[in-house]
Amino acid sequence: MKALHIYAGPVARRHIEQHGLNPGDVRLIPAAAGGPKGLILTHLDRQLFGEWLAPTQHTLHLVGASIGAWRMAAATMPSPAKAFQRLAHDYVHQHYEPDAGQKMPSPQRVSASFGQVLDTFFGADTEGMLSHPRWRLHVVTARGRQLLRPGTPMRTPLGFAGLALGNAMSRRSVGAFLERNVFSSAGEALPVALSDLPTARWALTAENFKPALQASCSIPFLLDAVRDIPGATRGAHWDGGLVDYHFHWNFTSMDSGLVLYPHFQQSIVPGWLDKSFKRRHLPTPGLSNMVLLAPNPEWIAQLPGGKLPDRQDFTALDFSQRVRHWGGAVAESERLAQEWGDWLHRGCPISEVRAL
Repeated sequence: MKALHIYAGPVARRHIEQHGLNPGDVRLIPAAAGGPKGLILTHLDRQLFGEWLAPTQHTLHLVGASIGAWRMAAATMPSPAKAFQRLAHDYVHQHYEPDAGQKMPSPQRVSASFGQVLDTFFGADTEGMLSHPRWRLHVVTARGRQLLRPGTPMRTPLGFAGLALGNAMSRRSVGAFLERNVFSSAGEALPVALSDLPTARWALTAENFKPALQASCSIPFLLDAVRDIPGATRGAHWDGGLVDYHFHWNFTSMDSGLVLYPHFQQSIVPGWLDKSFKRRHLPTPGLSNMVLLAPNPEWIAQLPGGKLPDRQDFTALDFSQRVRHWGGAVAESERLAQEWGDWLHRGCPISEVRAL
């Protein structure tokens, strides 16, 4: 049984059939939100960024929200393979003590601890990461509008209730409550047209790198919003996955190149609140130039617990159990990288590529 499934849209499939797949063909890599699920991509990330993509000479755009933003930031570090190994270790072993007399830690405690994790993880590497000679980093956050703009305890629950109600009627209504904010490192601009929701673009700098990254990972009610990110419009910023859970964008608006998407599932969910709206998960013409790499659901069923790591494990498992389950899943995920490398070595047989 294969661990890795390879999918491609019609344009990407024709390209592979005629030319195979080379690092120079890839122009953009998205990285989904999804918390612990992203751990399953650890070895694939190490292989892609540490080896396969390393010799590229063209501009490569790395776009991420939540853990995806952390992953793509790790890719720009001096040694990507080591950075991804450390990211997996730090994520697996994270532990937040609850406040006295409480079952769960407060958002303030989690936010403070997570901020320290990011400080330690990236250290003094920020300047070099943001001036990478070929790779451009784009960190996505969701800035509150109307009731959600100040991020206050009274208004936030009402704002998110309105957001959920509006999104149930139409995804476009998300724009009444949240604005997509894209923080981009210097160099070539993000080559994708973003007209589906209100969008603001800002320079990603050494001053705002950590606040933007922390905001992109700040799940409402579990972490505090990050307010007034330097260089951007004032207001409260939350997890980028609220607006772009899996980046279901119009990637065919790029003027050239393919999108390579290491993902933890086949379907691409537009926003976090769209998880239960299955019709919104279906492929669209905007994904035609995408190659998507995802674990086989049958292989996933053989992982510890019979599933991918997920956020429910924080409460369903004690710390030692969670470390064993998540660590075991990361170890097993090496097969994804091995099978990807084998497919490339065998000349990218189109017979093994599934329709996206």
